Amino acid sequence: MGTGGGRYRADTHGVSRCSGDMEAGVRLSAGVSKWDIRTKIWDYMEANNLADFPRPVHHRIPNFKGSHQACHAVRELDVFKRTSEIKVDPDKPLEGVRLVTLQARKTLLVPTPRLRTGLFNKIVPPPGATKEILRICATSQGVKDYSVPIGLDAKVQVDLVVVGSVAVSEKGWRIGKGEGFADMEYAMMMSMGAIREDTPVVTIVHDCQVVDIAEELLDDHDLTVDYILTPTRTIKTGCKRPKPQGIIWHKISYEMLERIPILKNLRYREKQAGKDVILKDEHPDFPNARKPADSDENAKTGNTKLQTESTSAQIGQHHVGNDSLSTKSETHGALTTVYVGNIPPGTRVSELKSALREFHASPLRLSWQGAQGRAFLDYTDKMTAESVVASLKGLSLRGQTLRVEMAKNQRNKGQVEINGQRNKSE
Repeated sequence: MGTGGGRYRADTHGVSRCSGDMEAGVRLSAGVSKWDIRTKIWDYMEANNLADFPRPVHHRIPNFKGSHQACHAVRELDVFKRTSEIKVDPDKPLEGVRLVTLQARKTLLVPTPRLRTGLFNKIVPPPGATKEILRICATSQGVKDYSVPIGLDAKVQVDLVVVGSVAVSEKGWRIGKGEGFADMEYAMMMSMGAIREDTPVVTIVHDCQVVDIAEELLDDHDLTVDYILTPTRTIKTGCKRPKPQGIIWHKISYEMLERIPILKNLRYREKQAGKDVILKDEHPDFPNARKPADSDENAKTGNTKLQTESTSAQIGQHHVGNDSLSTKSETHGALTTVYVGNIPPGTRVSELKSALREFHASPLRLSWQGAQGRAFLDYTDKMTAESVVASLKGLSLRGQTLRVEMAKNQRNKGQVEINGQRNKSE
């Protein structure tokens, strides 16, 4: 379906076909790699002045002239009309889809950039938002200014997924910019139950980005698409290739686990559920494979931030009891404290410590206030503490999501004493 550049009529799937001629397009020779295809697309768009800001488009999901026209075609899809909750990637060429979603008063979820601080942000326009405010909300700046984070325990049910692409075939094979974030986001959503196997996936591209892609270039973690929207065409791919069914842990490295903190959280949950979460670096076929039991210690190699955390873990051989803390007597410099609240009644400190080890987040000192449902974690510097907060977002113990944030003045009125310094509470 959707071949050639002729004129089309609406079909029973609600897919409108706009008239127009395709670009001459990118010619691919046999045996090209994914990277060859990306480079040819980027070069072609720049050489033919098809690219729009930001430029150059190399190493990006390319923005293109006519992107808003292509984006607005999503309104004609039945799968869009039936939806109430839509996930749209933050790429510039998808700005028009984000705007249309907000104008239709549907729930708009946008992944956090590079998944650094979580998975989703929900865009919440101010009450009585004008058309101009909605336009701002659809931009990258608007996503920052008008969004609230969505935790892993939120009851999210995404009805439609919209992703950017560098290249895509009419069969639904998709190539991104090579970093794997769209594939990862989809796998994460499957793992947390936010999407179903039949949740449709749409991509928005220029006509020249629709090329023949050999299926053998696809791996089992690659996301395929069901609809392709261009400035001149709407293509229903009819793709039958299975989409990722969840995170394929044996393809995840420790380095990726550290770059994407939310992965640690999902891995911890799946491990607790008894699933196989052995990482690529732990796999027997991987050179110098690590033992899963040694993961906390080995994961810190070559990462300055992790080395800081591991030093904390080695020093922090603390012993804690209810509402009290005994630590080594060494005196350290200024510490940065992380507050952990909403700890379920009856939770033992060993449960929290075990979770912290799983996330490579063992503190220099731990102040346990189990009776008040909270604890305080001391780290050597602010950067390490902020990394821990990002990693532990959405962490749950005994089925209850913890509240994890930089500590302010939450210590209790009993003033727990840490290294001779008394700390006031709320």
